[in-house]
Amino acid sequence: MLCDIIKAEYIEGYKLRVFFENGESGIVDFLHYSAKGGVFSKFKDLSYFKKFVVSEELGTIVWDGEVDIAPETLYNKCEPEAFAISE
Repeated sequence: MLCDIIKAEYIEGYKLRVFFENGESGIVDFLHYSAKGGVFSKFKDLSYFKKFVVSEELGTIVWDGEVDIAPETLYNKCEPEAFAISE
């Protein structure tokens, strides 16, 4: 299932609430990405992490126009108990 992200909100730490075009939303914890290295090592700086934007073109969250994660990956990483139908 491919669901673009239409909105994202910072919660705390490395957690974002993401809203998908199908009306679902959930919380994704990005903490483990900072340990992956490469472009994700930038996430170790929390102020950098907080500077995300939602790209309408890509349908996902982007940092500095160079770091992004596929929306289907984020959909699958949403905390199941956090899924709720948005109104």
